[in-house]
Amino acid sequence: MKLSTFAAAGLAIALAGCTTIPTSADPISSRWVGQSAGKFFAAFGPPISDVENGSGVNYTWKGGYKTVRIPAKYAEGADGKRGKQISAARTQYLRCQAEIVTSSDYTIRSIRVTGDIPGVNGPSYCAEFLAPAQPAQ
Repeated sequence: MKLSTFAAAGLAIALAGCTTIPTSADPISSRWVGQSAGKFFAAFGPPISDVENGSGVNYTWKGGYKTVRIPAKYAEGADGKRGKQISAARTQYLRCQAEIVTSSDYTIRSIRVTGDIPGVNGPSYCAEFLAPAQPAQ
């Protein structure tokens, strides 16, 4: 009897380790998992490819193309004046790529960023583009 109790406890622990718990650390997943893929593609454009996976479809999406001009940065000089230039002005080409997995009813099960660059206001342009911060109400 003890062996079956230990086996059942071990199985319960093993199955508990397989549970996927969504985290708020990924704003893109928090925003889009559970939503219709049609809503996503209507907002951001069609996928570039798709592959059926038996219980749904895996999509590859690219978009968010944008060119921004980032101004030069300067050190603070004496008396609040502009000091020595730290970095030159530059043009940055922003874009995003993601793999989207949907279920048979076209609901997004997962979304994983596969191509990202630093954004204008943070470390991820994809997060800025696909899950913009909502204004406080």
